[in-house]
Amino acid sequence: MIKENFKAPSFNLLSTNGKIIKLKDLYGKFVVIYFYPKNDTPGCTLETNDFNKLLSNFKKLKCEIFGVSKDNIKSHLKFRKKYKISFDLLSDEELSILKKYKVWGKKKFMGKEFLGIIRSTFLIGKKGEILKIWKNVKVKGHAKEVLETLKKITAKKAPKGL
Repeated sequence: MIKENFKAPSFNLLSTNGKIIKLKDLYGKFVVIYFYPKNDTPGCTLETNDFNKLLSNFKKLKCEIFGVSKDNIKSHLKFRKKYKISFDLLSDEELSILKKYKVWGKKKFMGKEFLGIIRSTFLIGKKGEILKIWKNVKVKGHAKEVLETLKKITAKKAPKGL
């Protein structure tokens, strides 16, 4: 089940760092996974650049960011280099994680229906639980909204008196 306060589906995906990224290896940190349709398209570029600009703020809160699409690693590496993206992109050419996270589905564009990635973001807690889900994301201001949500969550968990 993909709902807030439930365990996030596990994944093992090839990363632009040349390694397989596994969710279970990230326990102990917060994780933002955002699913986007395609490298180097206007909305996806804006969203990725916005997360990249805020990366140091996420890192201060012990949070890793990963962008996921069905693009292959070669495409991800080109996209990452072109825009100087400082975090890893994960490739799901088989659609296995896209389907597990329920972000692969029917979309409409210019009157045509097709299957594709529904732009979505998941904020995952230190024990692998889903803290927040954003579906059908509107790109403008989204990365900032995710950061603000993480700040609120970490402020609640901080010991009193600090």
